[in-house]
This record gives sequence, structure tokens and C-alpha cells, in this order.
Amino acid sequence: MVMMTGSLAVRGTVVWLTPQQGGRVSGPPEPDYDYDYSATAYLPPRTPEDGQAGLSLRRFAPGAWRTPAEGILVPAKGNRAQQVVPGNIVVITEGVRPVGLLTVEEVNALAPDGTAVVERAPEVDITGLTALRAPDADTPYRHSTASSRWSTHERAGAG
Repeated sequence: MVMMTGSLAVRGTVVWLTPQQGGRVSGPPEPDYDYDYSATAYLPPRTPEDGQAGLSLRRFAPGAWRTPAEGILVPAKGNRAQQVVPGNIVVITEGVRPVGLLTVEEVNALAPDGTAVVERAPEVDITGLTALRAPDADTPYRHSTASSRWSTHERAGAG
């Protein structure tokens, strides 16, 4: 989990809305090797009015309606912190009109110099745990009642 109080590096899958769905009339944007696609965005339950962020995308397939992409998500000044986790949907907007959806698959905080901040996994303290115990040899083997019913009926009919 990353709290969006500063810029975030995100990776995921973009689905561009068709013109019939209210998306871009010109279709999916064409990536440019010199410039990233930049737009506004928000994460529901926020709206464009109360949770707008900047979004810059790159490394997506030209002309594809659904494509992997990566980018940078930057909260607007004065917006409250918001959790961004894999599985979040980022609504890509041009103005306030939704034009695409980015499903977040990976998220990392960015340091002021633009490098990813990788958080270490929490260490697990195993002191004080009781030893794992193997089941007693006298414990009966339990199997499903459905299989025991079928095997019982088969044996009863055979004998």
C-alpha cells in the first residue's frame, strides 16, 4: 500500500474508452518516444472536482484499445492523501471527461529526485511461537462424506 501524498510510479493496464462511450474521438493516443501522454485523472470514490491528479503515461502500444502502460501519478496541490494499491482503477480524463481506465498492478512512491522508493517487507518475529506439531498417529484419516457414500454403496452392491 502506498499513500498518495507525493508522486507515484504506477504500472498497469489501460483500457481506452471508445468515442461511443464518451472517450477520445481520435481513438487511443499514439505514444511518442520524445513525449509522454499527459492527462488529468482521479481515483474513485473521488471525482474530478475533489480528487484530480496529473497522469503521465508511457510504454503503451500505439492504437491499442487495451494495453499495458506505466506512468507517474501526481496529486493536485491541496488534495488529501489517498491510498493507491494494486487493483485500484484510475479514471483518465481530458478535462473532466473520462477517456480511459488504468487498472493499477504495481505502485511505488517516488523520491523528490524521481527515483522509486522501494519499501522493505516487514520483518517477522517468530520468537515465542510454539513448535509445530505433527498430527497424532492415532488421528483417523478423514475424507469426504461423498466419496465414503459412493464407496460404501459400491461395496454393498458388490457383496
